[in-house]
Amino acid sequence: MALERALGAVADVRAMSPGPSAERTAAVKHGSEPSADGDLTNRPAAAATPAAGPTKRPRRRVTALETRIGYRFADPVLLDQALTHISALTGVRNRSGSYQRLEFLGDHVLGLVVSDMLFRAFPRADEGELSRRLADLVRKEACADVASSIELGAAIRLGASESNAGGRSRVAILADVCEALIGAVFVDGGYEAAAALITRLWEQRMRTPKRPLRDAKTMLQEWAQALGLPTPAYREVERTGPDHDPEFRVTVELPDRLPAEGTGRSKRSAEQAAASVMLAREGVMSERLDG
Repeated sequence: MALERALGAVADVRAMSPGPSAERTAAVKHGSEPSADGDLTNRPAAAATPAAGPTKRPRRRVTALETRIGYRFADPVLLDQALTHISALTGVRNRSGSYQRLEFLGDHVLGLVVSDMLFRAFPRADEGELSRRLADLVRKEACADVASSIELGAAIRLGASESNAGGRSRVAILADVCEALIGAVFVDGGYEAAAALITRLWEQRMRTPKRPLRDAKTMLQEWAQALGLPTPAYREVERTGPDHDPEFRVTVELPDRLPAEGTGRSKRSAEQAAASVMLAREGVMSERLDG
């Protein structure tokens, strides 16, 4: 009897408790509420005071730049700093508030990631070839070109004077902000996030260089030496035109190879043209560029 009375007291306490019953909780989750006799109806559930808990901040809208680069920042302050030129800072200009520190970091992250990409993509290339490819991919002009491809200039924060002077299209600023953006992604998401970004933006450029890695005469000489041939011999065949605007025709010769001919406004440019013709004919140009 004592046990029965204790169980009855517990039941009475539960009945008096203001908390929702399991049945009511389930009903509210489904948008209905139990009636007085316990049956579920389709009436909207009565408004209930939400349980206390941490308030969730609304999700930040992804910026157009984040959409273009395929990366969403967890800390948008980093993105803002990466896009801020020192001319946009007011008051006492603290350089740490501009992109300069992130640019320093991004420059080195870019070099590491591109070096890794080259090492994996061109297993037959020697150290000299890899170094030349790296230098071509991380130079200021290449970074500015990448920046233009993602419309980075429109997102940069500039002071009025710098903006009016065309700062958004200046190669130096575009290149610096591009490197700062990489640094910001590295800090925000780690190496993998930065490597993924760089791969997306640089891989096609790595596969198809926009300019020869070396001048044609140097490439032809290296190729000839590798085959045990002597240094290519260049010979001026003809010079035409007035003295102030001449045109040269030059041939380049190697043993057991047909001569190749090129023309140019200077003797040097004509020699480069002749070397390019021989390299293309021998299939050397594409072989070297493909690694």
